[in-house]
Order: sequence, then C-alpha cells, then structure tokens
Amino acid sequence: MSSGKWWVLTFVLTAAATAGVAWYFLSKTPPSVQGAEDERASARSGEVRVDVLHPQVGGMDRISEQPGTVIAYESALLYSQVSGYLKKLYVDIGSRVTKGQVLAEIAVPELDTQVKRCAAAVDEAKAAVTVKEARVLSAKADLEVAKAGVIKAEAAAKSARALRTYREKRLTRYEKLFATRSIEEELVDEAKDYAEAAIEAERSARATVPAAEAQVTAADAKIQQAEAEVADAKAAVAVAQAQLENAQVQVKFATIRSEYDGVITQRNYFHDDFIKSATQGSQLPLLAVERTDKMRVVVHIPDRDVPFTKPGDEAVVEIDALDGKKFKGVVSRLARSEDPQTRLMRTEIDLDNPDGEITQGMYGKATIILEKSAKLLSVPSAALADKAEDGKADLYVVRDGRVRRLTVRVGTDNGVRVAVLSGLKADDLVVAHPSDALRDGMAVTANLPDEGTK
Repeated sequence: MSSGKWWVLTFVLTAAATAGVAWYFLSKTPPSVQGAEDERASARSGEVRVDVLHPQVGGMDRISEQPGTVIAYESALLYSQVSGYLKKLYVDIGSRVTKGQVLAEIAVPELDTQVKRCAAAVDEAKAAVTVKEARVLSAKADLEVAKAGVIKAEAAAKSARALRTYREKRLTRYEKLFATRSIEEELVDEAKDYAEAAIEAERSARATVPAAEAQVTAADAKIQQAEAEVADAKAAVAVAQAQLENAQVQVKFATIRSEYDGVITQRNYFHDDFIKSATQGSQLPLLAVERTDKMRVVVHIPDRDVPFTKPGDEAVVEIDALDGKKFKGVVSRLARSEDPQTRLMRTEIDLDNPDGEITQGMYGKATIILEKSAKLLSVPSAALADKAEDGKADLYVVRDGRVRRLTVRVGTDNGVRVAVLSGLKADDLVVAHPSDALRDGMAVTANLPDEGTK
C-alpha cells in the first residue's frame, strides 16, 4: 500500500476515535450540567429553553425534628413527717417498687403511747356522755312528777273552793232561819265556824298551786342543764376523737409508702439513723422514687413550627443509648409560650415504658408529624436555586413566558424532594434544573415533560 493511502487510513481512524471519546463524555455529563449547557447554547442562539414541572401534591409530611431529653413522668422526694430512728428499710437504690408498697418504717415509741392515751380519753369522754344522758332522763322524770303535783294542787284548790261555797250558802240559810226563830243561834254559830274554816282551807289550797308550778319550772331548768352537759360531754368526745385521729395519722407518717410504680433513685439514710421530720428542717429526703411505666420526652419547638404543633400530633422518638430504637408516642402538652431568649416552645411527648428500658436522662431525636402529606406541596431538591436557610429558599417558575425567582418557605428535605410550605401554587411551572444563566424576568421556552417523570 502506498504512503498516501496509509496517511488517509490513519486520519480516518483518528477522527473516529476522537468522535467516540467525545460521545462517551457527553453521555456521562450530568443532566443539570447538560441542561445548563443547553440553556447557554440556546441563549447564544437567541432562544432559552428550560425543563419545567408541576409541584407534587402530597407525598411528604410536614415534620419537625428536634433533639429531646427523657425525664421521669412523675417523681417524688420522700421525707419523714415525724422524727425518730430508722427502724426498717425495705428498699435501696435501683429497687423497683409498686404503688402503696411499704418502703421504710420509723420507730417513734412516744407516738404509740400517745395513741393509747388518746384512745383512753375517748372512752372516758363517751362514758361521761352516758352519765349526762342519764341525768337528762332523771330530770325529765322529775318534770313529770312536778306537773302531776300542779294538777293535784289545782284539784285540791278547786275542791276547797267548792267546800267554801257550800259552807257560805249553808251559813246564809241558817242566818235566815235564825231570823225567823226557826233554829237556835248555836246552829248559826256552828255554820259560821265551818264557813270560815272552808275559806282558810281554800286559801291554803290555792297557795300550793304556784309552789307546784315552780317545781315544774325547776324541773324543766334541770332538763336544760342536763342536756347542755350532754352536749358539752359530746364535744369533749369529739375533741378526744380528733386527738386520737391526729395521733394515729402521726403513727401512719412513720411508715413511708410509694405513691406509684417506679424505681428508687436515692437513699440517704441507713438502719438506726436518726431522722428529723421535714417540719424540723430535714435537709435530705429519706428516699426518692421515680415513675417508670411512662416517661416524658421534652423537646423545644422552633418558632416556625409552633403554629402547627398541637396536642395529639404523632411523634417518633429515637433513643441514642438504645441504638436508635424508635418509640411511638403523641404530643401530650405544650407550654403555649415561647422562651423570649431562644424563641423555642417547650413540648412534651409521653412514651409508654412497660419494660422500663427508657430511663431518665437519655436523649435522642424526636420527629413530630405536624401536617399530613395530603396538604403539602413538594418539588425535587434540585429545583432549589440556592441552599435553604432559616426555612427559606429560592426557586424559579415560568409565568407568561418568563422566569420569576420566588422565595418560598420550605420544610423537610430528604435529599430527593423538599416540602414547600408556602409561596408556591400547585399549578405553577417550576424550573427543574435552574442554572446560573437564568435571570429574573428572562424570556424562556418551557419544556414540560410527562408528569410521570417529575
């Protein structure tokens, strides 16, 4: 073969190799870079073409991810309310306890003596009531006797008045007979004596009635006095009973019980230690117990998520110490007030903890679902024109043949898609791959691919 033919063959092979390498690298160019190159090429030719898409409705829940700290649902520092020696201690740090379980007993002998003394005082006061009530019955019986005496005195006075009337009438009749000389004067004198005697008898009978009535009044007064004594005795019983109950309460204070199911986290005294009551200035609690069947996770919600946070929102808590194990719960309570320094609002999530694997002090990440995806829009993360900051980002939309740069509020970004909370409409045409060549107000030709490729 001649040298001229070899030169032609070499040139053809070199051109083919160069074209193959160029095709390879072009095929490996990222879509965004390729799109930017296409846009610059189109700009040079006087026509800018951009790929656009509609925001997707749904598909991404609005969430708030915040660090959270676990605290006990309830906790109590148990102090003694009586002073004495620690007689028995049934638990220690780490002991699991149940509601109502006896944890410790304090020896207070003087309280036992006081209970017995108060009980005896109650019995004595009750006996006094019985005696006073008997006096009331006796006084009532005396009253009945006095009333009978009044009736008897009034009957005697009535009888004496009748006799006096009879004697006076007889005397009058005798005096008339004597005036006619029908009877002797001796009979008149005798009738006169009888009449005078009847008058005196009536006067004496009438005098006994007030005396009998006075006895009734005295008997009634005795009844009132006896009843007052009964009331006083019953009051004494009430006082003695109250003193007994107070002493019994003091004795109960000597027994320390757990208020709920939980675990002992502090123990500050040992057997036979003298313990001062809380009222006498005891500095350390005897024991501390924390409830463990349910725990609280405290998170602080940022200002932008506060309007969307409400009790009942679903939440998932990942505990770092448990290899990121997830626990489902709900938002149980809100402070409904932001810290003026941090602009964060305290929020608590309740978690069931039947096995006690979550302990106070653990921490992790809490994910709260603020809004379900059906209400939110989302776009590809690549559609953002810049990195989101402070919950805001920019993107481009095509309206009336021109691109417009919009600032929108964004939420969750999973690396593929980002939730748009506000500033965008469902029918907007969003530039899929914005390039540095785009400027607000630039005329473009929108290329809307099949929606299934968004």
